[in-house]
Amino acid sequence: MALVNNNNVLTMATATPSGVVPVLILKEGTQRTTGYEALRANIAAAKAIAETVKTSLGPRGMDKMLVDSIGDITITNDGATILKEIEVQHPTAKLLVQISKTVDDEVGDGTTTAVIIAGELLKEAEQLIDKNIHPTVIVSGYKKALNKAKEILEKIAIPVDIENDEILKKVCLTSIHGKAVGAVRDYLADICVKAVKSIVEDRDGKKFVDLDRIQIIKKQGGSLYDSKLINGIIIDKEVVHPGMPKRIENAKIVLLDAPLEIEKTEIDAEIRISDPSQLKAFLAEEEKMLKNMVEKIKSVGANVVICQKGIDDIAQHYLAKNGILAVRRVKKSDMDKLALATGARIVTNIDDLSVEDVGEAKLVEERKVGEDKMVFVEGCKNPRAVSILIRGGLERLVDEAERSIRDGLSSVADVIRYPKICIGGGATEIELAKNIREFAKTVGGKEQLAIEAFANALEIIPKTLAENAGADVIDIITELRAYHAKGDGYVFGIDGINGKVSNLYELAVFEPYLVKLQALTAATEAASTILRIDEIVAASKVSKETPPKPSKEKEEEKESSSD
Repeated sequence: MALVNNNNVLTMATATPSGVVPVLILKEGTQRTTGYEALRANIAAAKAIAETVKTSLGPRGMDKMLVDSIGDITITNDGATILKEIEVQHPTAKLLVQISKTVDDEVGDGTTTAVIIAGELLKEAEQLIDKNIHPTVIVSGYKKALNKAKEILEKIAIPVDIENDEILKKVCLTSIHGKAVGAVRDYLADICVKAVKSIVEDRDGKKFVDLDRIQIIKKQGGSLYDSKLINGIIIDKEVVHPGMPKRIENAKIVLLDAPLEIEKTEIDAEIRISDPSQLKAFLAEEEKMLKNMVEKIKSVGANVVICQKGIDDIAQHYLAKNGILAVRRVKKSDMDKLALATGARIVTNIDDLSVEDVGEAKLVEERKVGEDKMVFVEGCKNPRAVSILIRGGLERLVDEAERSIRDGLSSVADVIRYPKICIGGGATEIELAKNIREFAKTVGGKEQLAIEAFANALEIIPKTLAENAGADVIDIITELRAYHAKGDGYVFGIDGINGKVSNLYELAVFEPYLVKLQALTAATEAASTILRIDEIVAASKVSKETPPKPSKEKEEEKESSSD
């Protein structure tokens, strides 16, 4: 008895008196690729994904135009967005897309770097495989190199004071440099720093930043300079009644997660009315109940009501009569942010409403933004949630501005969480590569080659930056290595604007330590995972023309009807 691979199908050959009979193990139509053929296919897919985003790295990075299946266009050079929007089919390519998403979710930046390094690690590994070095040895070498890289990164990272807004702004500027919003990056960086610092909390002696507390609202129209930070929340709704005030200063705010309506009973009920006076009494009682709800709101001193559910027309009338501004059908996420910004507590039962539940804001006002009316809750005393309103003359520009601001917010938050920065522009990668090559000499054996390959792969970042800036890659890398060989040259990297080797500490090209760490870790894990795969078994695709199999219930019905 023996296993054989016949036409990509795993079969088992069984000897019988009449001869050898193959036994099918896998389903018909299953594709099976094994050994180095599978590994090379995976490496080729990963390199293709890395090549796709490589040209978008750095301040001189190019943009991609992505057109989806319904014709919507996205123009961006954000690595995470590019990989999210392109619909990849190859399973290994999908793996790299997932890695980029993880990096984006964890630190909000560094996705392009992670994917490029992963692609280069696999390219270096392919050359070692050609020299008959086993993938397991390469993976082991890569892991040792990663641990050494983390150790070196911790040493060369520069501690910073998170109270120094100027440093935080420089980190933010590095993150959004080269985006479509480059012309207003100083203005947007100021907004990002102020927004993040507004929501920082101390938890167990550590700084905690929840970026979900920053609401981002996009409205086409005006220019990017019309974008602004609101110390409060923007509600994308209008005031419910024309008779209500449109502007209230020193607002006392009630947040309701209960309808200002007469709720229907949970069970079917029937009311029999035999006299018109009974109907009148019924309607009067309903009106009285709604009036009492409004009186309850008024009794706690509130002049603004923001409701997650509906508000009855009669209730609207009484609210307007009492000079109370009301907004209805507000999203739950906005309600949560309003509670954090104003200090109000969300009330689920109007009868339980008390003075302690009321929040405060200097101003609540309805304004027209573009074609829409919106309610601004501004001037909150100590807001733990804020809003950024993004304006721009072009829809694509507004979308790209949002992506840039999210990157900027993430980079500032990363530094606040872990107050260390690294020099950008490939300076950190060149320094790591130099030290890892020295470390490789102490390891010896075949793993030494894998560790040296890891060092070579790290240099893809400065190489790509030089290439995208139109510089001569070989000259630049040679010059960079010479500076770093002196021992105190770790601040030298590539000025991505003019493509020259410069002191990037003086140029303030800073990146968060957490971003570098996450990018290196994710890239190595992705490459190691792919190198360990030596077989791909792909199930046959389901034919769209095949009719669906009838359910068990339908078969039973058919049998009973035939009886």
